[in-house]
This record gives sequence, C-alpha cells and structure tokens, in this order.
Amino acid sequence: MKIDSFCHIIPMAYAERFFAIDDSPAVRNMQKRTGGIPALTDIDVRFRQMDEFGDYKQIINLTAPAVEDLGEPGRNAEMARIANEGLAQLVQDHPDRFAGFCAAVSLDDVDRALEEVDYAFNSLGAVGVQIYCHIKGRPMDDPRLDPFWEKLARSGKLIQVHPNRNSSWADYPTEERSKFEIWWTLGWEYDLSTFMARLVFSGVLERWPDLKILIHHAGAMIPHFAGRVGPGWDQLGSRTPESQKQDIQGYPLSKRPIDYFRMFYCDTACFGAGDALRTSIRFFGIDHVLFASDSPYDPEKGPGYIRETIRNLEDMDLTDAQRQAIYQGNAVNILDLSQEAATP
Repeated sequence: MKIDSFCHIIPMAYAERFFAIDDSPAVRNMQKRTGGIPALTDIDVRFRQMDEFGDYKQIINLTAPAVEDLGEPGRNAEMARIANEGLAQLVQDHPDRFAGFCAAVSLDDVDRALEEVDYAFNSLGAVGVQIYCHIKGRPMDDPRLDPFWEKLARSGKLIQVHPNRNSSWADYPTEERSKFEIWWTLGWEYDLSTFMARLVFSGVLERWPDLKILIHHAGAMIPHFAGRVGPGWDQLGSRTPESQKQDIQGYPLSKRPIDYFRMFYCDTACFGAGDALRTSIRFFGIDHVLFASDSPYDPEKGPGYIRETIRNLEDMDLTDAQRQAIYQGNAVNILDLSQEAATP
C-alpha cells in the first residue's frame, strides 16, 4: 500500500469561484498554470492516472495559489471554507482513493484562520493543514502567528508547507521581475529553506517542539547544504559586523541549529532526481520521510512523477521495512490515519 502524502486538487465548488476571479494578476497567472491540468478538477482523469499504481491512495490539498493571495481577508476566509468542505466531501465520497485531506487556511486574518482550523479538524476530519512560506511577503516567524503554531502543536496534526514566490520577486535588485521562471525552479526551494531557517532561529521549534511540519520538495535546499547549515551556522555572528548585530539576535536555542532543521519532516517529491532524494532521506532520517509525488503536476500531464518517485525508492539500498515506512507507515503514524484510510 502506498499513501501519497502531498497531492493537489481543486474541488468543483472552489474551481467555479477561483476561475471567476478577474481582479488579480497573480490569480490570473495561476488560473493559466492550473487550467491546463485536467486531473486537478476531473476526477475520472485523476482516477485513471491513479489506477496504474494498484494499492495507492492520496492525501489531498488545495492547489496553489495561497488562499491569502486571492484578495481581501473576507474573501480569502470564505474561499478556504469552500475549499475545505469540497476536500472533505471528496474524501467522504471516495475513501478508496483519498486517505485524507489537509485543510486550506488564510493566515492574513489569524483569528479567522484559527476558527477554520477548528472547523476543519473537528467537523470535517482534516488530517492537517497546508500553509505557505510567507503571507503576501510577510515572514512566518511574525509573533502574531504564535497562536497558530501553539494550536497546531497542541493538535498533533500535520502542517504541510508549500512555496509561493512569484515572478515579481526579481532575480537581481536592479530588475523588476524574475526571468526564465527562475522564481519557480530555484526560487521556490529558497522560499522553503528560508521558511525553515526563520522558524528555527525565531525559536518556533524551541517553544513548540511537538510541531509536525512537512517541507515539500524533499526538504528543499537544507539537506544539500548540511555543511553550511551545520558547522557554518554554528559560527553564527562570528563574521557579522557590529553595525548588523541586531540581524542575528534570535530566540535563545538549547541545541545546535542543525538539530532543529532535522526536526522537520520532508516528502519525496524530487521529480525523479534520485540522488537528491537519497541525500534528503539521509539528512532527515527514515522516520521523517513521507512518500509524496506532487501529483498531478507533471511535464507530461500524467502520472510520471509518481512513477519516477517509486522508481527512485525502489532503486535505493533500503530494507523492505524502511521502504514500507516511507510508502505508508510514516503517514499512518504521523497523520494518525484510521484503519480504513490506511488500507486498500
């Protein structure tokens, strides 16, 4: 049995509202990027793709853009509710296909987001939430988000983290826009890595060590720069000019920075890059890795990412028990899935 723990979808009621928004260039861009992927909205197409993999289920979430980017806070909260009720209905209607869903929340209004978390967990049965790396450019270590981190730590539910940089984040300070979709190919991984670092040094994981935070794309850059993250950040401040000392004043940490980075969870969404996935598994450890493919985003608009991810895992020097933990066992334990959800 394989549980794919990071899969995007657009519930029909949400799609009707989302594709009707015409007052935001960022939303129009994402309408274009998602409109040509039938498996996001067409359940029959999606199921035909899934059929290739036998005993296989998905944990679904709402596709990009971040709900915060849809407009003003009232609209965003309403869209999150529409999305979550649609996601919950898909899981209820197709328990043989979907093992659970992670709820959408709009963190531009923290009070409303906390209400939506309660509704999603207690009334809809969400197994976690999906958030993004920033809120309209504002950092995720903002103290106003402390009640959110505290609530999620107490809940024991998973937090999926997705990047959300766009082309307005230029490659160089002298330019206005990113070129060649560098903002997506490289920028998204920087986005995720920056998110992790800010949570580490602001003390979010020090204060709430029970948080279960799943970093998309196999933990982004962090595993591949472990020498800089480890010994490098052990020397934090040694090269900092006196005039910039305020930039390194974080929350008092009781461990090495690298030890906090290993507290995150990661998925296997490396898109066929087996060596990168091997490095991520080695960095985070078997018990912190969840099988995920980023379905249905794929250059072939088919199940290629799923197939390639499975091939990577099968080619690795893993024991049967380790491979099964990544495919299913870790998701069952971390998401606290029911027996029904965890079986074919």
